[in-house]
Amino acid sequence: MRFRIVLFDLDGTLIDSGPIILASMQYAVRTVLGREIPPDELGLTIGGQGIVAQMQAIDAEHAEALLETYKVHNDGLHETLEAFDELLALLPGLAEEGRKLGIVTAKRHRTVGLALDRFPALADAFDVVIAHEDTERHKPDPDPVLLAVERLGGQPDEAVYVGDSPFDIGAAKAAGVFAVAVGWGGIHTDERLLAEEPDAFVRTPKELLNVI
Repeated sequence: MRFRIVLFDLDGTLIDSGPIILASMQYAVRTVLGREIPPDELGLTIGGQGIVAQMQAIDAEHAEALLETYKVHNDGLHETLEAFDELLALLPGLAEEGRKLGIVTAKRHRTVGLALDRFPALADAFDVVIAHEDTERHKPDPDPVLLAVERLGGQPDEAVYVGDSPFDIGAAKAAGVFAVAVGWGGIHTDERLLAEEPDAFVRTPKELLNVI
């Protein structure tokens, strides 16, 4: 066992939420602003400062309306949400090895709850969930990762953070934990992830086991 503490991002890492996030962002922009923004442009900010900051970046004047429209649309789509089942299947084994598991996400606890309700195995697997409200600064700042490590009673050199976005890698490196980028999220390109120089890059959950 290389790392006693294993932290995971949620969107694009544990759950395949990229499609419903993008669909809801496009819907909000189309409904509120009456225009289209390409999915690849919208996706650049997913996984970082959170949905409020994303909407402010799109149009600060209409950010509140964009956010409310996004929420209504996105909540309904959680019924179609899929998980990365191969990764979820590994979680009980990690816990049986005596590891502490955590989720560190830019989502708010309310929205995290929608995912956990759909996948009860997720709710049972994790010892801590750090969401947007838990820190003042957000990824790529290290605060959310460091808070998770602290609540799990460890030190950064005992921990690994697994994520699919450049913000995850940046937060992990800033926190002094081992940074693993995954290639199955579908939101950010391999090239963008590798440009952040993660400590490891994996394409499958089986490969992940070999590095943690």
